[in-house]
Amino acid sequence: MRSMTVTERRARLAVRHRLAVAARVDDATEITRALVALHATDPATVFLSVSARSRGLTPADVERALYEDRSLLRLLAMRRTMFVAPVETAPILQSAVADALAVTQRRTYGRYIARAIEGDVDGWLHEVAEETHRELLRRGAATGAELGAAIPGLRLQVDTSPGKSYSRPTNITTWVLVILGAEGRIVRGRPSGSWTSSRYTWAPAESWLPADLSPPPIEQARPELVRQWLRAFGPAPVADLKWWTGWSLGEVRKALARLDVAEVDLDGGAGVVLADDLEPTPAPEPWAALLPALDPTPMGWQARQWFLGPHERELFDGNGNIGPTVWWDGRVVGGWAQRVDGEIVWRTLEDVGADARTAIEAEARRVADWFGPVRAIPRFRTPLERGLTVQE
Repeated sequence: MRSMTVTERRARLAVRHRLAVAARVDDATEITRALVALHATDPATVFLSVSARSRGLTPADVERALYEDRSLLRLLAMRRTMFVAPVETAPILQSAVADALAVTQRRTYGRYIARAIEGDVDGWLHEVAEETHRELLRRGAATGAELGAAIPGLRLQVDTSPGKSYSRPTNITTWVLVILGAEGRIVRGRPSGSWTSSRYTWAPAESWLPADLSPPPIEQARPELVRQWLRAFGPAPVADLKWWTGWSLGEVRKALARLDVAEVDLDGGAGVVLADDLEPTPAPEPWAALLPALDPTPMGWQARQWFLGPHERELFDGNGNIGPTVWWDGRVVGGWAQRVDGEIVWRTLEDVGADARTAIEAEARRVADWFGPVRAIPRFRTPLERGLTVQE
């Protein structure tokens, strides 16, 4: 069995994830493609993930790819998490992941709606969703508030936690939009505000996406998604792939069975890699990077010891979300934050040496330039990030 060391995995990470200086490119779509998709629960993550892997891109370049060229698309995908993916990957994600999510979301929201209406809940919800889609087709684009004002069904109030102290009735506008989005029928367009905003407009897929984007059968889509993940994140334990996709172990093994993969030894544990991808990656020059909260690189694996070391307590929140991290030569060595005055501050959690500190400081200046006047607090805050934001 071929052995792949931690050093080799770190070299692959540096080059394939476009983090080594020589591997960086000024193409937001190519950067996203290299990582399969970018985490987008926190809107700022998308932009800062691109920044860390580019040389001269600006937030406007990412906005252009998302909203003008439309080569990138925001959608609900793995683990019911928001991602940004290349538009050609969207049909694969739709078939491999989103279709099943849409069924689950429709069922979940239907149970809540049954508390507020009588009769055929599925039929009622279907008609409200269809009316919402028709209204978007008529308007071309609209916010949730505009759609709610136009469609009475969206204003239905539902209490999801009756009798609880935190109970608060809410209308179902967002639920219906999430269902239609998961079904691939509507998409999130340009938000109001800056690139850190999540106040999106919505548009019908028919007017936003190319007409020839047809989702492949699930039997083809899932192996293709696994192939892309292995190319970007392999070699890795099967458990990492199961966690990243959110599928059952049986579903993961079924997809792997349709691919030509090889088993490798990962410092004593078993991993898988594409059979044509066994050649070692030459180590790049030492590099530094400041990655944002929920960046797709650290969130690409469940087993992170080989690049995270002993720093989980300071850099993760209680729900397993990673905060802003400082990297040196393929491993996490600290964290960073933006203060209210815009200053980028960072702290290493181990001795990294003078060369590393010089490179990290240069990256911090790049991040400050990228933010400009924009301020962004990570949606999921971690102990080190919180501590760094305190002004002394």
